Amino acid sequence: MKKVVLSVGGSLINPGVIDVKFLKSLKSLVKKRVQFFIVCGGGKPAREYMNAASSLGASSSERDDVGIAATLLNSQLVCSALKAKSVEKEPKRMSRKIVIAGGWKTGGSTDVDAVLWAVKNKVSTVINCTNVDFVYDKDPKKVGAKPFKRLSWSSYLNIISSKFVSGMHAPFDPVASRLAKKNEVSVVVLNGRNFSNLSSCIDGKSFVGTVIK
Repeated sequence: MKKVVLSVGGSLINPGVIDVKFLKSLKSLVKKRVQFFIVCGGGKPAREYMNAASSLGASSSERDDVGIAATLLNSQLVCSALKAKSVEKEPKRMSRKIVIAGGWKTGGSTDVDAVLWAVKNKVSTVINCTNVDFVYDKDPKKVGAKPFKRLSWSSYLNIISSKFVSGMHAPFDPVASRLAKKNEVSVVVLNGRNFSNLSSCIDGKSFVGTVIK
């Protein structure tokens, strides 16, 4: 059975209000004859909780723990929606058809976790589901933002910040990117709300998005 690692941004699960329509579409997607590893991010709620924790004097690791808790809440919601067995934490080799995971280690990110799930389960590509269609040369909300269809890891790492900060805004964070490059894991960045396009990507058909390898 084909294996697929999906890194699902928290902005898709809860952009401010829980997106039930998105979760129902995700539930339909996993009916495919594919083994899914779905790693859930924390999104805006995680950033809000982490910022509040910092304002209240939390240490860096305590702030990370708050962010991880937000990813696990999203993961539990996805787990319930997809009728999966349980939420996993530490990446490991697994044979279940649907594996749901969130964050698990301070100082890391769910982008890193997605790469680790791919490496552990011998998956060559992570599909990073975001709220934009491509990786761009600047903020896609700005006029003239140029989309990239293909990038090498070296080129990609040159257009994002080299410093990792928990909750940072980047299509795929620098630590996860360097880990993917080292392990020869490709990453596809695409709009996770476009399920017909996501399905085409999973099926190996033509799709809209950025391939980084």
